[in-house]
Amino acid sequence: MDKNIEAINEKIKAESAFIAKVFRGMEEVIVGQTYLVERLLVGLMANGHVLIESVPGLAKTLSVSTLSRLINAKFNRLQFTPDLLPADIVGTLVYNPKECVFTTKKGPIFANMILADEINRAPAKVQSALLEAMQERQVTIGTESFKLDEPFLVLATQNPIEQEGTYNLPEAQVDRFMLKINITYPTKKEELAILKRMAETNKKIDVKPVIEADEIIKARAVVNDVYIDEKLQQYIVDIVFATRVPADYGLEDIAPLMRHGASPRATIALTLCSKAYAFINGRGYVTPQDIKDIAPDVLRHRLLVSYEAEAQQLTSDDIIKRLLDQVQVP
Repeated sequence: MDKNIEAINEKIKAESAFIAKVFRGMEEVIVGQTYLVERLLVGLMANGHVLIESVPGLAKTLSVSTLSRLINAKFNRLQFTPDLLPADIVGTLVYNPKECVFTTKKGPIFANMILADEINRAPAKVQSALLEAMQERQVTIGTESFKLDEPFLVLATQNPIEQEGTYNLPEAQVDRFMLKINITYPTKKEELAILKRMAETNKKIDVKPVIEADEIIKARAVVNDVYIDEKLQQYIVDIVFATRVPADYGLEDIAPLMRHGASPRATIALTLCSKAYAFINGRGYVTPQDIKDIAPDVLRHRLLVSYEAEAQQLTSDDIIKRLLDQVQVP
């Protein structure tokens, strides 16, 4: 097994060389936000969509658009508004009176990377229009289905503090996001660097592609080869089960704090993200720390806290921390 892991490590060194280039490219535009950049790359490598939440002005949109420019692939930005219609996203059938036929007009969803900016500003019917694209990697217009090109990634942003004119995402759609990232304010040192770099009118930083779309697909195949021990697979299952039956793990006190736990989709996502996290760190094997580091991002949007938890001002992150502290690490 050691020889196999050694071979995987060598393979990953060769295939993950572009990760350093992407980080350097992001650092030319974004100050700090290492956590955000890492999670965006995890989503990209694990073939999973990412939901980014923070107060305005923390470079959510800038980070996604910069990442898209570093990849030589088609990128579309969708600005979600209350008057948006599903056809504005997926496309529609247009009648040609001259030939008496309907022709398909494809929408902006037909791209490799989609920035769904302020996704919670559109009503449920528009948000749900993304469901088929996100899960099945296809879009149905009229009676015909169209496959989306690979790689296909939805990176959505939302603002948690402004509730006027917003619509909560349906639970079914939230669960389609592999990761939910919460971004915090920069440090004083980082903010000073932001000031020095960006406090100019008409400031533009030229970003050139450092990787092709087909290289992403090739790298994803290598992520699948990352070794994860059977004991760590059991550890992932235990973490997810602790969200459903916390009493079995000595966590009777948090049972009233959750309305329901994570689904098997969380188990799959945590495994894939742990492998991708190991990949971007240049390793051919998953460690328990990889799982603990990525677990909050996989689980925070899949745990529904109860009114009792809200009364105690506890978030899903607080509950996840207790779970990770209590579940035995192999």
